[in-house]
Amino acid sequence: FTTDYKGAEFRFASQENLDTFLSDPEKYAPQFGGYCAWAVSEGYTAKGDADHWAIVDGKLYLNYDKKIQERWEQDRAAHIVKANSNWPDILK
Repeated sequence: FTTDYKGAEFRFASQENLDTFLSDPEKYAPQFGGYCAWAVSEGYTAKGDADHWAIVDGKLYLNYDKKIQERWEQDRAAHIVKANSNWPDILK
């Protein structure tokens, strides 16, 4: 079960999950275009990995790998503030 959203392919385990996503994609899509939240907070982009994620205040954040996720989890709030400040200018 797949759909394209903002140029990315999203895959789901069931039609129900796909339908839920389609009902409000902004609610369910990962922050920072799916890039690693820690990397964005540090001022660059790196791929996000769907195996290393967290939901904070109802938003989905991806990290590059387990090691990076452990760094990010040391101060999620500060990293989110820094990443929000860097995004979307970091893509330029």
